[in-house]
Amino acid sequence: MDIFEKISNNKGSLGQYQEVGHGYFTFPKLEGEIAPRMKFMGREVLTWSLNNYLGLANNPEVRKADSEAAEKYGLAYPMGARMMSGQTSVHEKFESMAAEFVGKEAAYLLNYGYMGMLSIIDSLTDRRDIIVYDSESHACIMDGLRLHMGKRFVYPHNDIANCEKQLQRASKLAEQTGGGILVITEGVFGMAGDLGKLDEIAALKKKYKFRLLVDDAHGFGTMGKTGAGTGEHFGVQDEIDVYFATFAKSMAGIGGFVASTREVVNFLMYNMRSQIFAKSLPMAMTLGAIKRLEMLKSNPEHKNNLWKIVNALQSGLRNAGLDLGKTQSPVTPVFLKGGVAEASQVTFDLRQNYNIFCSIVVYPVVPKGVIMLRLIPTAVHSLEDVQQTVNAFKDIAEKLRTNAYPKEVPDFRAATVTN
Repeated sequence: MDIFEKISNNKGSLGQYQEVGHGYFTFPKLEGEIAPRMKFMGREVLTWSLNNYLGLANNPEVRKADSEAAEKYGLAYPMGARMMSGQTSVHEKFESMAAEFVGKEAAYLLNYGYMGMLSIIDSLTDRRDIIVYDSESHACIMDGLRLHMGKRFVYPHNDIANCEKQLQRASKLAEQTGGGILVITEGVFGMAGDLGKLDEIAALKKKYKFRLLVDDAHGFGTMGKTGAGTGEHFGVQDEIDVYFATFAKSMAGIGGFVASTREVVNFLMYNMRSQIFAKSLPMAMTLGAIKRLEMLKSNPEHKNNLWKIVNALQSGLRNAGLDLGKTQSPVTPVFLKGGVAEASQVTFDLRQNYNIFCSIVVYPVVPKGVIMLRLIPTAVHSLEDVQQTVNAFKDIAEKLRTNAYPKEVPDFRAATVTN
């Protein structure tokens, strides 16, 4: 079969929705300043879909630092990969700051978080090693696992008893291969908002010989007393052997970092293909990352206000009878029942009649018959925003309960556009 013919016959699990959803449910365009209220199709909407946890994306100090750095250096410098011609003392300064903040010996700045995680997994393990991982790990972890030439064992999400069973299997196999074991999980699971059981996994180190890699993209800046992440929250930061965080959430930027012992970081510097063969993070973004990290450390009011909004939103929704699952983080999923038609009707109703924009998640990301509306509270939302949202969600839940929505996907092209 011709490759293009195959594409014509199978659009993919998500691509199947493109004809009815492109531009509205998928690939929507939010316009204006990054803020709780933005424009969607000419209409002002209250948005809960941006991972701008600490509100730094449009913070005046951050924008000033970004602007001054871009004016001084442009967006090209430094040219080349870090190993060849893209190394600067500013990159090294951020790494020292990040390592100290998360309590590790050393850190390495990554030009892009997703590709960084792929390379971390690829670099740390070879065909003799065994990987044990959580079934709901992020796509970047799953793609990294695809590169792994050795065995891997998966345990059901947060099932520590089963995790131990997989460690037993891995330990027996490692004796035969002469390899090691790497356990991979997340600090905060970004879809449902529950926490990886880092304390329970760390406790297994007393019985099994393994190293622990934690993707804390949603935990860095939001969890723990200082914002140093989910390991700090559980009091097991020292038990995390390799700590990974991205800038796309609390730091409101591009890039990420990995932190570990000096020896491990040096090894990764010389072996991560996504960094060796790709351009260094531009100076403007690196200086911007330093500014953001300084604010994260010295301005706890941002995290405090985030949690004020999180607690108000989640308690308000729960008191209204809505199911938020097991979230223990700012990530706020609302689980409803229905198919794709009901999910699209709910989303359409929220955006057109309640002026609320949040992300919609349907099968195959969640099981059939489940609708998940995912809200991301931020430090710059208000309690008025929370009340507006709770009232709207009470309404749509009642409409679903009484079968008030048509059993068909709405034609969003007929949506009214207002100012």
